[in-house]
Amino acid sequence: MSRKRRSFEITLPDGASPAPAAAPAPEGGRPRRGPMAAAVRETARAAAERAEAAAAIRAENDALAEEFVRLKQAGLITDLLPIDAIATTALTRDRAPGPDPELGELMASIRAIGLSNPIRVAEAGAGRYELVEGWRRLAAFRRLHQETGEDRWARIPAARLPAGIGLTDLYRRMVDENLVRRDISFAEMARLAQRFAADPQSGVEDMDAAVRLLYGSAGYQKRSYIRAFGELLDMLDKELRYPEAIPRNLGLALRKRLETGPGVLGALQRALRDLGERTAEEELAVLRRFADPDGRVGDGAPKPAGRGGAVPRPAKTSFRIDTAAGEARCAASPGRLEIRMRRDFSELERRRLEAAVAAFFQVLDG
Repeated sequence: MSRKRRSFEITLPDGASPAPAAAPAPEGGRPRRGPMAAAVRETARAAAERAEAAAAIRAENDALAEEFVRLKQAGLITDLLPIDAIATTALTRDRAPGPDPELGELMASIRAIGLSNPIRVAEAGAGRYELVEGWRRLAAFRRLHQETGEDRWARIPAARLPAGIGLTDLYRRMVDENLVRRDISFAEMARLAQRFAADPQSGVEDMDAAVRLLYGSAGYQKRSYIRAFGELLDMLDKELRYPEAIPRNLGLALRKRLETGPGVLGALQRALRDLGERTAEEELAVLRRFADPDGRVGDGAPKPAGRGGAVPRPAKTSFRIDTAAGEARCAASPGRLEIRMRRDFSELERRRLEAAVAAFFQVLDG
């Protein structure tokens, strides 16, 4: 059964217009786009710009991450680390044992201007670190935190070395920093080399190899001095109380004398044991007598001989004074007064030093 198509006739009311014809195409033959097309085009352009910006940010982040890894491997990343998380046991320090008389000056400087040079640590895992450089700086922060209880001293600026650095490299980093210190003595450098050679993890079997490895950046002559002081410590380590106070020339002369003079070593050991409690200057006076059998002390001043050719010990008064800068050890003898302390007097202004000496003589002469 077929369906019939129905048709309808529509009569427009008077005044109505038929549907408008399509707008003519603009010049060039391309149709004009409406508002919707413009919105779509703008959205697409914005999405492309956002994608381009996101790609640039990712590239910048990747570059920053790569730079961070490079700086971390070089030990140039500094962080605030808890002082309780830093251990000081892996490396043997070259500092002499006992209290540091100059620590108070360092604490005062840190209080006034902060820490200008961060310490350096190696990552030990589990949020722990091992100190490589900056023992005194860490000790100053710990003392400040202990005395004040303030939280600002509970964390210290530290450059973090990556994990996995060998023990020898850690020693080298510590030694290279200490070589620029003016107050480190040849005895302290020699003792560090001895302890490094004795450490089974160092892979070094003798003193010579330890000196070559640890002090490779020093000159040949300086390394020979360190070896000489190492030999001196081997001979007198049990009797010496102040090896760090031995000047270079005295140490070299004494080492040579002990090697060439038969019976000198035993006599010197007995003389040092007979001293008992002593000051550094009293110990040095004995070393000078044995270093120069002709009666000339280590600084070149003549010293009269006693009966039988023996060099008498000069009359001397020695005492200690506690100052704001630390302990000062004083020794007085005919024509000579010495003040020894861990302080670089050459850094003082000349006028200030002259005024202090002049005031000393004014008080001394009443």
